[in-house]
Amino acid sequence: MITRAGFFAAVALAASFAVAAETAKQKSDDGFTAMFNGKDLTGWEGALGWWEVRDGILTAESTPSKPCQRSHYLYWKGGEPANFDLRATYRISGEANSGIQFRSERRPEWDTWGYQADLDSAGQYTGCLYQHDRGLVAQRGQRVLIDASGHKEITTIGDAAKLLKAVRPDDWNEYRILAKGPQITLWINDVLMCQVEDHQEKFTRPQGIIALQLHQGPPMKVEFKELKIRTLD
Repeated sequence: MITRAGFFAAVALAASFAVAAETAKQKSDDGFTAMFNGKDLTGWEGALGWWEVRDGILTAESTPSKPCQRSHYLYWKGGEPANFDLRATYRISGEANSGIQFRSERRPEWDTWGYQADLDSAGQYTGCLYQHDRGLVAQRGQRVLIDASGHKEITTIGDAAKLLKAVRPDDWNEYRILAKGPQITLWINDVLMCQVEDHQEKFTRPQGIIALQLHQGPPMKVEFKELKIRTLD
């Protein structure tokens, strides 16, 4: 038989569990929206026969029997965000080159135009900001201010080789892209890689699509998981 005191104690305990559960939910649901369901390509579209979900991971692969002869992209269909905080966990293997396209335009044959948070297995481009017409807008370890005419002011914020040590070869790494107005900041594994303030309107878009790249060239594999985005006011 439950006493009155025991009943109220049980109610209080249940309430405390409910508060704890709600707190945990708020901590895990901190304004980010999942971009990938971990099951299939729902919410994404790209060239047929290249991207698939393997063991809950978005995967694209170029092989000797099926080489990627033209770079192409997997488009996210969830919108064209302007200001946002994006997180994506990636892994690359082989002579790999890939990237996360953002504030970009669709182009024919699953191509894009715009900014790219770059990554590669050689470590030459990882942590750099790329743009299709201008090439490398900022290299790893640089803070770059670009005025309306395209003039660059470059400040060193870190040694490129030392920053690369934060990246785990042939393993999972988390890319973070923060876009706020003309300012773009890239981190890998919580280490600041580069910062850009870009006022050259000819080559920028205030918002645009997000897409994942499979690069042409030697055999390689690129994998993504845990993609999420939080839009900013």
